[in-house]
Amino acid sequence: MKGVLEGVKIIDFSRVLAGPYATMLLADHGAEVIKIERLDGGDDSRSFAPFVEGKSAYFSSINRNKKSVTLDLKSNEALEKVMDLLEDADVLVENFRPGVMKRLGLDYDSLKDKFPKLIYASASGYGQFGELSNRPAYDAIIQASSGLMSITGKSSDDYTKVGTSISDISTGMFTALGIMMALYRRQITGFGERIDVAMLDSTVALLESAFARFKASDIAPVPLGNDHPSIAPFGDFKTNDGSVMIACGNDRLFSSLCQCLALENLALDNDYKTNADRIIRREELKDIIESKLKYKSSDYWVDILSGRGIPVSKILNIKEVTELNHLKDRDMFKTIGDDTLIVGTPIKFNNMKDNWSPAPSLGEHNNV
Repeated sequence: MKGVLEGVKIIDFSRVLAGPYATMLLADHGAEVIKIERLDGGDDSRSFAPFVEGKSAYFSSINRNKKSVTLDLKSNEALEKVMDLLEDADVLVENFRPGVMKRLGLDYDSLKDKFPKLIYASASGYGQFGELSNRPAYDAIIQASSGLMSITGKSSDDYTKVGTSISDISTGMFTALGIMMALYRRQITGFGERIDVAMLDSTVALLESAFARFKASDIAPVPLGNDHPSIAPFGDFKTNDGSVMIACGNDRLFSSLCQCLALENLALDNDYKTNADRIIRREELKDIIESKLKYKSSDYWVDILSGRGIPVSKILNIKEVTELNHLKDRDMFKTIGDDTLIVGTPIKFNNMKDNWSPAPSLGEHNNV
């Protein structure tokens, strides 16, 4: 088998990131994904830099293992083609603003009677209903409106977005999860389902602990840089040649850290004995720890601390991550097509073999 989803057919009207990320996850595990693109240029992300041999690396990375069919969706001929494709399809995915698919005659209500087994998944900025549902959205806008940006950064006057398109990607993951749930449910009922996933909902769902902290204190959480809001020591600490992240999630780990740093008495000090005590004195504790770390290199401390079971890491850049033997062993980086580097799937199956094909050329599979 090509994957656990071999035999599942998906008609994918989505573009840019959230929807394509969802269908990428499913295509990576064997689903047949037929990507419907407009005639004049296709998916917007085909024009996104950087380019490798004239092709967008952005597009290539999230549209591997898919087929491309170009259609003018405003024409009757295209509508007939879509209906033909849906005859044996399991899933339809789209991420237009609410109302667009209805104007094309391809909304859920228009299709559900003709295709009762079809699973219809919509990913959008604010969802298919609600007072904000018609607003346009981009990842950074959702990071701002979800509260995520308000807790990311160094301080309350230094907000920043997360360094990846986390709102789009989480929406794609939730959409793929919803599709899998609906496929399972269809085995029981024999009927398809309507799935509505919003970027705002998805990002808010990632912030569960922030809302729990607000509910407990009635104080809106603020950015803490790399520190953890509920645990200390937990953050970045300077060494003599850089910084390391250290995470002591319990008293035992804190005691082990103190032993490694020749600070045994600190673990017994009533001012630092419990996590609650350490949180109050977070800054003083950081100064004490860095006073020891500053005499050795980051590599030295990673070896020493990890050897004692303490979670620790250097802060690696992207190039360094691609060079990690551990990730190479786990097949997390692949080169396909025109030397395009893609990130492999984090979902590993014992009895399934990976089969990878490069992102399709525009309209490459118009004859399907």
